[in-house]
Amino acid sequence: MSDRITLTRLAVTTPHGVLAHEKREPQRFFVDITIECDVSRAGTSDDLDHTISYAEIAQAAEQIMLQPPVDLIEHLAEQIAASVLERVAAEAVEVTVHKPDAPAGVDFSSIGLSGPSVSIRREQHRPVVIALGANLGDRVATLSAAVRALGRVEGLQLIEVSGLYETAPVGGPEQPDYLNAVAVGETRLAPWTLLDRLHEIEAGRGRTREIRWGARTLDLDLIQVGDPAAGTELSLDTDELTLPHPRAHERAFVLAPWLAADPQAQLRVGRKVVPVAELLRAGDTSGIHIGPQWRPL
Repeated sequence: MSDRITLTRLAVTTPHGVLAHEKREPQRFFVDITIECDVSRAGTSDDLDHTISYAEIAQAAEQIMLQPPVDLIEHLAEQIAASVLERVAAEAVEVTVHKPDAPAGVDFSSIGLSGPSVSIRREQHRPVVIALGANLGDRVATLSAAVRALGRVEGLQLIEVSGLYETAPVGGPEQPDYLNAVAVGETRLAPWTLLDRLHEIEAGRGRTREIRWGARTLDLDLIQVGDPAAGTELSLDTDELTLPHPRAHERAFVLAPWLAADPQAQLRVGRKVVPVAELLRAGDTSGIHIGPQWRPL
């Protein structure tokens, strides 16, 4: 269950409505906004960057309400919901627009916010790419268990998982070959929340982090969140997470399974959006081979 930030009864007097006089004569509107998001990190860090500014949300909603007149409060609610979901941390939002003075031809109670209102709920649906790797223990069993665990993450829906690829290790100390795969799906989770879920799955399979680029029972990397072709991919550069993954474009052990899972995949490299197929053709694939057969989904 996500945490919630709630804004109640944002009051705006403005002209909206189907009738001609409603577009000329301002009337009262009230807006309620409930945002589902993970505020646990902000609760620990006391850092506004780890949550959503309710002041920014309220100001954006007010500006939408003050736009030139529209016919329907449904349209206003949809615009407000879309503005909330532009925030990285927002997982879902519920918006209610009240129009207590609507000329409905009937009498409503004078108590409270009586009269017509519209409520909508919208969830975040961002494309997501997750790379999986293992080179210790029963690698196929570990990766299969990781895919099942990903399928149980609330707010993450897997769409496709690639076949397995056997790859030579890149960098780090001498170690066994890896099995790699890529999962593509959709998520409503903020990227740092999803990263926490990935780390929990790794820890559940005995992952430790003593040696940089060392051997590991399980490695789950967040490669890309959003769609670069549509200009909606998230760009982050923090101590804990960089998106898109800064080295994905040069790693055949990511690109080959990613292309297998999504033949139309694209990745932003610098200022350009490049098809993954093109990146793979231009790279060194000598250390990667088709791995054992599996049926992870």
